Amino acid sequence: MSRCRLFLCLLIGTLVDLSGAIASAADKPPVFRAGAFAMDVTPLQLPVIVNGGMSERVADKIEDRLHARCLVLDDGKNQIAIVVVDSCMMPRELLDEAKEMASKATGIPTERMLISATHTHSAPSVHGCLGSDADEAYSKFLPVQIAKGIAQAHSRLQPARIGWGVGRDEQNVACRHWEMKPGIAPTNPFGGTKNDTVMMHPGFDNPNKIRATGPTDPEVPVLSLQTPEGKPLAVLTNYSLHYVGAPALSADYFALVCEEMQRLLKADEVPGFMAAHSNATSGDLWLMDYTKPRRMFDRQTVAKEVSAAAFAAFEKIQYFDWVPLVMTEEKLTLKIRKPTAEEIEQAREFVKTYEGRKPKTVPEVYARETLLMHDMPPTRELKLQAIRLGDLGIATIPNETYASTGLFIKKNSPLKTTMNIELANGCEGYIPPEELHKLGGYTTWRARTSCLQVDAEEQIRNKLVELLQVVAKERTAEAAVPSKP
Repeated sequence: MSRCRLFLCLLIGTLVDLSGAIASAADKPPVFRAGAFAMDVTPLQLPVIVNGGMSERVADKIEDRLHARCLVLDDGKNQIAIVVVDSCMMPRELLDEAKEMASKATGIPTERMLISATHTHSAPSVHGCLGSDADEAYSKFLPVQIAKGIAQAHSRLQPARIGWGVGRDEQNVACRHWEMKPGIAPTNPFGGTKNDTVMMHPGFDNPNKIRATGPTDPEVPVLSLQTPEGKPLAVLTNYSLHYVGAPALSADYFALVCEEMQRLLKADEVPGFMAAHSNATSGDLWLMDYTKPRRMFDRQTVAKEVSAAAFAAFEKIQYFDWVPLVMTEEKLTLKIRKPTAEEIEQAREFVKTYEGRKPKTVPEVYARETLLMHDMPPTRELKLQAIRLGDLGIATIPNETYASTGLFIKKNSPLKTTMNIELANGCEGYIPPEELHKLGGYTTWRARTSCLQVDAEEQIRNKLVELLQVVAKERTAEAAVPSKP
């Protein structure tokens, strides 16, 4: 046999083997994987500054541990990380730092990482807001721990099946903002509003309250990950409750939901199981309904009630061995509501009256905020994201968001089920709907915690619906693979 014929025979044989290998790989079903890890982010040094109130607090004891609850998902083409951190709010810069470190450790692109705060009001401060400054030492510690947590979750990737459902808890969400009779609602002299008509928490027996200013969202979406054999790997729940309240330092009711879900799923003995509970759109919601008689509550009972609603949904979940995983991220630039020259001069004069100490009263806090707002750049850049897992959509918002905004996103989402996660990838302040700006009230008062242009809410919600439409149209030819009963 000539060398030429021998070469041709070898080449043909190689091509046949290669085509067979390619066909075999094509016939092999895709594998969905998940990995989870709860990284302890409790501060190593005490005392620490705590934010979440009008004035600054300092905590010198630990009520319960704080965590960054990390979930990594992989459909064979894309990997994403979803993280829920026991924090009141986290600035974009800190989270970008954490994402960069995590990306170097795992290879997951930063634009495929979602990191949100629970909004517990009893955690260390990493963002200056109202009368509180950031705790510098903890602000350096937290991003490192978040990155480590994502890396740990990534290292635990294993074959998994995935499913989702939606429960309802009507008991623990009510609008906390009320329109009042003329002259009753307080007006902040440095808040940039006049003749406010809205009061937050008007009380149960207040004859001057007229109506709640918005709807509620009682849904409890649930995302569940299991081993192929049906053992629990991770669960992510979501609810529009602002917070409950706990002594600092504490993860508040959010961590108790995680503990209760672990108990209900009988996952106490399952190595590596992780539960996470995220905040939905709770900017104008709390758990006290001022149209009904006062009721007793604590974070333990609330956690049990929310978990019961989540578990009811969990029991009806249909699982998939594989679903397409799609994520997109866009940036949106919005203007800042700047104080006028006259307001700045008034604030400068007022701040002199308490020079040398931190602000304590509402006028003191907002006078300082006026000066800080004056020094801020004229625009803010927001990161918005949308995720699709099969026909489940997740929209992320870096703001404290009203329930009506969340309901709008869900109603206009092209996906069958949609979960909203607020205070994600930054903390850009309250975004009241434009019509509610006219009524005034705490969440409209100009500060670092409420500073975006008046129509910001409309722009954000419309962009998120657009992003959900984008992910809904991608990879539609790749069908989800239902798990066998």
